[in-house]
Amino acid sequence: MESIYIYHTNDLHSHLEHWPRIQQFLMEKREIHQQHDEDVFLFDIGDFIDRWHPFTEATKGQGNITLLNECQFTAATIGNNEGVNLPFEDLNQLYENAQFDVLVANLFQKNGVYPDWVKPYKIYHTKQGTRVGVIGLTAYFSHLYELLGWKLTEPISELQRWLAPLKEEADFIILLSHLGIHDDERIAAEFPEIDVILGAHTHHFFEKGELVGSTLLGAAGKYGYYVGQVAIHLNEKKAVTHKEAILYDVKELPAPRNEQERIDTFFKKGKDLLNQRVTTLSEPLIHDPFQETNFSRLLSRTLREWCNADCAMINAGLLLGTLSGEVTIYDLLEVCPHPINPCVVELTGLELQTVLSETKDESLPHKQIKGLGFRGTVLGVFVYDGICFEKDTIFINGSEIDHGKNYTFALPDMFTFGHFFKEVLPFKQKNYFLPEFLRDLLKWKLEMQSLPIT
Repeated sequence: MESIYIYHTNDLHSHLEHWPRIQQFLMEKREIHQQHDEDVFLFDIGDFIDRWHPFTEATKGQGNITLLNECQFTAATIGNNEGVNLPFEDLNQLYENAQFDVLVANLFQKNGVYPDWVKPYKIYHTKQGTRVGVIGLTAYFSHLYELLGWKLTEPISELQRWLAPLKEEADFIILLSHLGIHDDERIAAEFPEIDVILGAHTHHFFEKGELVGSTLLGAAGKYGYYVGQVAIHLNEKKAVTHKEAILYDVKELPAPRNEQERIDTFFKKGKDLLNQRVTTLSEPLIHDPFQETNFSRLLSRTLREWCNADCAMINAGLLLGTLSGEVTIYDLLEVCPHPINPCVVELTGLELQTVLSETKDESLPHKQIKGLGFRGTVLGVFVYDGICFEKDTIFINGSEIDHGKNYTFALPDMFTFGHFFKEVLPFKQKNYFLPEFLRDLLKWKLEMQSLPIT
């Protein structure tokens, strides 16, 4: 008989306030299993980094990789926060000091070759010679990856491609899936040869796993609230006789003696590195999610100028604070932490009027938003540039809107992912501007305004 223990994390999103407990727990568990001569594997299933945290932003994610190294993780796959929220070079260098394998079967360079830091799968051997096949897949945001200089293939067809060699080389198979619960359940039903799927992306969790046929699904929620464990028991013929999954609630784990000091250090390191002056303001830029201010107008105007669009719109809830006096890169991160990119959509006047009319719904400003890259709380009022409302008439750059004319409309990309303006935007071609986030546009504008006039 043989028992193999797997610990997994996912969607930590740089919530490093939970990391000291997670690290202590994993290192203690590793030591206990090793004392019992049991094999132990540690896997992260993506979105370990998130650029809202100054430590992650300042180190371009490499500080997070050091944390995985310290815990002696076995392997990780990437999530969209690693994949599409970092410029090409930053992702290409993210894992250069990683002491674990990066498994992503569906991520390629533009020429169709895997980057040198990626393997599609890996076979690990236990002390008793059992062959553990592990493959990784990431969510299919192919267009965004392409804009950044990568090639992403459809994950389930890529999985089919690699299952044949995996079945030949492995006694059992584990999938590290940053695809979401629905794809995981579909894969479990269609590919019963996969023994365990460790899931992520949709922030779901299973307290005791979920069985789909003979495949065990494990998932640990989000933000480091939980750590997952899977135990696999095999007989002398290397056949799996039993497998079980449990979650550990991180807040119930013992706290290290220096817990708060470590949490504060992560933050301070990042803040110190980001303490670079952008400009000095002669008057404050005021934030208020429920009314238009000089700050929200500036962001809307900057978005239109950056995208060279006819008109633009933002929601005031994107700005989380006021700026005054000397402004640093850290300050811009604090007031605009979202990994949200500019986007331009070409609309007819009639389509644009339909979208703009929807923004006048009085319930929208108080709507609480989760996901879509948004790191604030409420949506806030909509603030426009190049758009004016007079009674029942909309004017674009001083002229009454023409229903038959085409207009280029700049907006934050969060509005293009199917949750808003469903009559129009899901059916339109989107032009995403990557890798810049909205705070990069603010930095550009503030630096430009502080230049001496020549």
